[in-house]
Formats: sequence, structure tokens, C-alpha cells
Amino acid sequence: MTRPGDPGHAAASREASAAVATGSTGAVDALGAPDDEDAPHRHPWTLRRRLLLIVAALLVAVSAVVGLVSVAVFHSSSVARLDANLDSTISRANLAISGQPPGFPGDPSAAPSLVLNIPGQEAGTLAALVPADGETRAGYITESGRVLDLPADLAEVLAAVPTDGEPHSIRVGELGDYRALALEQTDWEGVRIVLALPLAEVNADSSQLALTITIVALAGLVVALGLGSVIVARALSPLERVTATAQRVSELPLDRGDVALAERVDVDDDGTEVGRLGSAFNRMLGHVASALTAREQSEQKVRRFVADASHELRTPLASIRGYAELTRLHGGELPDDVVHALSRIESESLRMTGLVEDLLLLARLDEGRELVHGRVDLRAIVVDAVGDAQAAGPDHDWSVDAPDDDVEVSGDDARLRQVLANLLANARVHTPAGTEVVARLRVIGDRARLEVVDDGPGIDESVRATLFERFARGDASRSRRAGSTGLGLAIVRAVVEAQHGTVEVASEPGRTVFTVELPLAPAPSGRPVAVAE
Repeated sequence: MTRPGDPGHAAASREASAAVATGSTGAVDALGAPDDEDAPHRHPWTLRRRLLLIVAALLVAVSAVVGLVSVAVFHSSSVARLDANLDSTISRANLAISGQPPGFPGDPSAAPSLVLNIPGQEAGTLAALVPADGETRAGYITESGRVLDLPADLAEVLAAVPTDGEPHSIRVGELGDYRALALEQTDWEGVRIVLALPLAEVNADSSQLALTITIVALAGLVVALGLGSVIVARALSPLERVTATAQRVSELPLDRGDVALAERVDVDDDGTEVGRLGSAFNRMLGHVASALTAREQSEQKVRRFVADASHELRTPLASIRGYAELTRLHGGELPDDVVHALSRIESESLRMTGLVEDLLLLARLDEGRELVHGRVDLRAIVVDAVGDAQAAGPDHDWSVDAPDDDVEVSGDDARLRQVLANLLANARVHTPAGTEVVARLRVIGDRARLEVVDDGPGIDESVRATLFERFARGDASRSRRAGSTGLGLAIVRAVVEAQHGTVEVASEPGRTVFTVELPLAPAPSGRPVAVAE
């Protein structure tokens, strides 16, 4: 997170304020997580999942095409073989009919067994002799080799086969699917012969082939997905290294201080796409590290300049103030305009001295100095600070709401007094006479919470986001009766955050609350030694 005065802090604060004000769907919470309740329930389509899905879809498509083509070719060739057998069956039947004496039988349709009871005819063969007029009689060979008559309705199915010399697929009731061929019988005028062979075996073989291909395809899909998962994982492992490195970099404190950005991605082969990505990412990290180093050097120069300038300005300002006081103490009479000018010089030198001291303090805090950590009774500081504020602003209503026991925190006594003095002075200067100001102290868990509450007109929302920045003022929203450097609240945040605390503000017309939280001091048995930072 950025602090007041850091590069980009103002812009970040304004963007966060605008996002909250407009209710943007892209707003993020304090932890940086998207404000989406459904996010944990979603299953992201990662690159690995997409690749595996594509591989699975291709395998399914290829297996389906191969399976359909294979089954279709197998079924077609099997039917062709069955048609060849059907031609042989017809030839044997013709030989049997042509070998009969003339005029036998008187009714050919009454003797379907004539073409069935001959050597070579297969079990399940159907035969029908269809006269031009009269009843069609048909029979079939059972598995035991007997010839039985077919019912009349099934005989009519055979009689309906067209006489075009081509085999046809028909459905013969419960007997199943058959391949039938009808021919005109030349020996018996007006009689057609129809023979049919069962398709049951062909259909069964085709179904078995389809089932086998399906099982093999499914097994191959499972194996391919397993191997593909391993291969994809190994192929994407460099991307995971890039992600892990980016995650570690995102957790580094890059907002301030001298940043040692030593994180890099291990690149096995920079000739691949992933390898080139890793190399580009490393070059980017190197560029960012150089930019951060240059930024830190520039900020250090600015801090040193501010510290040195503030330090050097204290002496001439003290001299100006001293000469102004000395001139006023002169025994001779001075013109009124000269006296007024000298008083203004003295007051402005005091104001400039305060501004220089504040700038010097902020510069030293930026460098990690000016703080002495020890056990501090925050309750005593609150009581003393409110007493001083009451003396400075008797036209306000001041009160303290604090526990009876001591509230000890680990911090710098002088700087914590300055924090509370600045908060109370802010309430005194920017609120009208008669405003009630309450300094409230509470212990919440392992932290002390200090609140400065007033019932003044409040802080305008347009300046609230930049209130803790240096040289920021809230004059547009609060009545101002005295000059201000605009550094008081910046010092408050700098001191509080340097002591591992937080400061926040909440304001609305009629109520403004500045909240400071600081960690409590450890138990007396583990009392720390005051160490200057």
C-alpha cells in the first residue's frame, strides 16, 4: 500500500474513492479480491483443461468416424457375402426344379419343400413359390434341419419381394431380418421363386464390431487423457514457474524503500514459445528493478534535499524572528506601520518555522528515523492533549471518554502526543465555535483504538480521499479560522504507520470520526528496551 507523499498515492486514492462512490462492479475489497460471491463456486477454464478438452474432443471425433466407417464397410461386405450365398441358394433351387419330370407337381406353390430339401441349403433359409394366381405357400428350414410351413401372413411378405433380380432386405415378423431374392421360374410358367437368408448373424457381427470399437475407443480415450494430462502438465510447467515468480513478485514490498528484485524465472529452452515468454518476463523484471532503483535514488535525493533545506532554513528563520523581537524591544518610538510590519514578520517567521519543522520531521520519518519505541500510556496522553486543546480552544466543548486503567502501547511518547495534538487541533481549527469534540479510547483485542469525534459540519467527500496527503486541506468543506500548513494529518499518518498502526476517517454532516489503532505493548515481563530507529 502507498502512504501519503508516495508516488501514485493520490491517484490511487482518487480511483478507490471513485470506485466506491459509483458502485463499480470492478471494485475490490481491502485484500484485493474481486467482490463476487459466486467466484469460489466457479471452475475456471484453465489452459490445461482447454487443451485436454480439445484432445478429448478430437479423439472422440476421430474414433466416431473410424468406428462408423469400419462398421459400415464390415456390414456392407458381410451383406455382399450373404448375397453371394443367396445366389448359390437360388442356383441350387433352380437345379432342383429343372430336374423334376414334366407336369410335377400339379400345384408348384404347394411344394416349397422342393427347393429346401436339397443338399447345401442352410438352416434358417426361407422359400416361397408364388403362382400368378392362387395362394402363396412358403416354408423354412429349422436349426434341426426340418422344413416347416410359414404362416400365410409371413408368406405374403415373401410374395411382396419385387422380381428385379436384386436382393432386398425384408423383415419377416418375429423371424427377424432377411435378405431376399425373387426370380421368374422358367420351368413353371407363371410361378416366381423367392428365397431369403437370415441377416441375424451379419447384424450380430456388426453390432459386436461396433461395441468392440466403442470399448476400445473409450479405453484409448482414458489412456490418452491420462498421458495427455501428464504431457500437458510437463509442457506447461514453465508457465507455472512464470506464474509462481509473478506471485512472489506481487507479494514484495515495491511501494517504497530500496527494492532488491532478484526473482527470476528458470528458462530451460528459450527457443520454445514458453521459453521466450520466460525470457521476456525476466527482461521485464530487470527493467522494473532498474526503474525501482532509479525511483528510490530519486526519492532519496528529494528526501535529503528536503531534510537539508529544512535544517538549513531553521537558522535564518530563527535569526529573522530574533531580529524582529529585538527591534520591537527597542526603546524608541516606532511608527505604527513599522510595528505592524515587524509583528507580521515575527508571526510569519513562526509559521515558516513550524512548516520547516514539519517538513524536517516528515523527511526523517521517510528515512526511518525520529522514533523511539517504548512503553507509552496512551490514556495519559489523551488526558493531557485534551487539556491542552481546551486551553487553546475554550469556545469548543471538549471531553474524554477513556477507561480508568492505563492503556499501554509500544511507541514514541513525543510523537504520539504530536499525533493527538494534530487531530485535536484539526477539529478545533476546522469546526465552528460550540462544536463538541470527544477523545474516546478503547481496547479492542490486542490493539488500542483512539477516536477523535466531533459534531461539526463534516468533510467534503471530494477531499476525503486526499485528506492525509501532504499539503492537503479541507477548507472547502469545513469552516477555517486560522492558517494551516496542510501537513498535520500527513504527520499523523506517517507517525502512526511508522509505529505499525492505522489511521482512518469517516465523515458525514454532523459527525466526523478520526480513528487511530495501535498495537498494545507486550506484557510487562517481556518489556522491550527503547531503541531508536
